[in-house]
Amino acid sequence: MLVFIDDSGDPGFKFDKGSSTHFVIACIVFDDNLDAEETALRIKRLRRSLGWRDDHEFKFNKASKDIRLTFLNEIKSCKFRVRAIIADKSIIRSVELRRNKNKFYNYMIKEVLSKSAGKIIDGRIRLDGHEDRSYKKAATTYFRQQANPDGSIIKDMKFVNSKNDNLIQLADMVAGSIFRTTQKHKTDSDTYLKVIDKRIEDIWYFK
Repeated sequence: MLVFIDDSGDPGFKFDKGSSTHFVIACIVFDDNLDAEETALRIKRLRRSLGWRDDHEFKFNKASKDIRLTFLNEIKSCKFRVRAIIADKSIIRSVELRRNKNKFYNYMIKEVLSKSAGKIIDGRIRLDGHEDRSYKKAATTYFRQQANPDGSIIKDMKFVNSKNDNLIQLADMVAGSIFRTTQKHKTDSDTYLKVIDKRIEDIWYFK
């Protein structure tokens, strides 16, 4: 299995300074490498049909409503599964998680992976890249120990550059679509997830 992971919202807890009230981690799961390749190719072709450069990223927060819908309609028939977690950050009581963004971010990824209920097996995990090498090393160790104690969930884990990876961009667009459902004041809060509802395997609300 190939699993591409990205987030939406932010991992901070300074609500009075603009931190989001919710945080989302989305996993895009491919059961077959060919399905992943075909999906990536479809995204590449869509980018070119829009007249964009090959290095122009699809990012939910920077895209217009039309681009979001065009993208989601393009990939909705592709063969992948979505597993995600939504955290209402106001219920997080751990001082350590509230104080350290990286620890909160890692904890949420650990939760969605460890509670995959046999739906992610021997996954080759791909995460959006992080510049800090020490973070990468520590995070990889943490995930292997905490989300993969018996070795059945994670086969390997790599950090990749979203600018060069169409499937991380897919994870971004899906995570953004899920996060938007938490923003009930937005007129399009339920618009995007409806497009890809057949791809949703599980969205878990963290409690």
